[in-house]
Amino acid sequence: MSTIIVFCHLRWDFVFQRPQHLLTRLAKHYKIVLVEEPIHHDGESFMKTWQPAPNITVCQPHTPVQQHGFHDDQIPLVQPMVAKLVPEGEDPIVWFYTPMALPLLPQLHASLVVYDCMDELSAFKNPPRQLLQRETALLNIADLVFTGGPSLYEAKKNRHSNAHCFSSSVDAQHFAHALDRAASHPDQAHIPHPRLGFYGVIDERFDTELTAKIADANPDWQIVLVGPVVKIDPAHLPQRPNIHYMGQRGYDDLPKFLAGWDVCLMPFAINEATKFISPTKVLEYMAAELPIVSTPIRDVEQPYSHVVAIGHTAGEFVAHVEAALAQTAEQTAEMERKMREVVAKTSWENTAARMRDLIENTTPARKFARLTAPEMSYGEAPHNAPNVNPLRTTATSSTKVGSLIGGVGTYQVAPAIAAAAGAQPAAKAE
Repeated sequence: MSTIIVFCHLRWDFVFQRPQHLLTRLAKHYKIVLVEEPIHHDGESFMKTWQPAPNITVCQPHTPVQQHGFHDDQIPLVQPMVAKLVPEGEDPIVWFYTPMALPLLPQLHASLVVYDCMDELSAFKNPPRQLLQRETALLNIADLVFTGGPSLYEAKKNRHSNAHCFSSSVDAQHFAHALDRAASHPDQAHIPHPRLGFYGVIDERFDTELTAKIADANPDWQIVLVGPVVKIDPAHLPQRPNIHYMGQRGYDDLPKFLAGWDVCLMPFAINEATKFISPTKVLEYMAAELPIVSTPIRDVEQPYSHVVAIGHTAGEFVAHVEAALAQTAEQTAEMERKMREVVAKTSWENTAARMRDLIENTTPARKFARLTAPEMSYGEAPHNAPNVNPLRTTATSSTKVGSLIGGVGTYQVAPAIAAAAGAQPAAKAE
């Protein structure tokens, strides 16, 4: 059984989404080793591992470096820990969710390089300055590219000759538990109907102003928000007697919340962070056969506007909620029929199977060798280079290694990454 080493910007035990859905299914055919972003730890570096599911090992590097993510300063400490994850004598498949981990690739001697681009990370709040250049390098090196929706595919297809669109899918059986409306989660039992619900990460993609307007439109409507608050100040969230924040909940709890809702909301802000998103929840809401009202997210509006009500303005959004609550039995039956047709056409099992077929039938180009800069001894930095991050892990400091040059706090772009990206190294950020 081959090994897939995955570098991911999302914690496994955060929100259960695309990486977890795909990797748990691919784990039937591969040994999955998922490497998360480093965690700050005062003391010697170490790798914490745990197994959340059969054939899946989650690895959390702990280092004394305070910089977030796969930062240049983290690379020399993470490299030797990652090197130990490779089975002896095996060239693993290496799978990226974040291009920021690209400097960890060459030492792994990958048999195949896969980039599953699930989000346009550069459009999110406070992206690393190196992200775009590292993504360009990854697109030049990867053997296979997947995208999380049609919008991302349109943005990436001309940048890679072997790119494939795999939109978010659904575990219909899991969310069909919500069809038992009596199985509503007890934590919302005190909230009267009608309940308008949303679950997911509440961050810069969530339209707080729209949510407040929905709540103000009818004080009898109860808005139930399930999910963690990330990268935005909780003090800036709208506070109303009819808005209820339930916090982060487990994947198994989601159908229980859905079971007690009357309308499902997707109040996404229309901004750079949502330009390319393909929300997993739209199909999950459909599997629960509940009315859905969304803002005009492209990957929702274009394929699903025949069954999802699209509110282009706050007034239109509110009007769609009113209409959903006033549906006749005949209208509800027709909506449910359309939703079942959509849901029946996709599953995470089929998506994972199609990905696996591409993995097994793609000839590797082994382009990652271009990431290895001219060899030098570890610690022998070029003139004026404040920090050297080796691309290959070494047992001793005297061993010759390829190097990645990185600026401490300045994000000086590595020459090897710049070369792979087809660009000159960027100037230091002032």
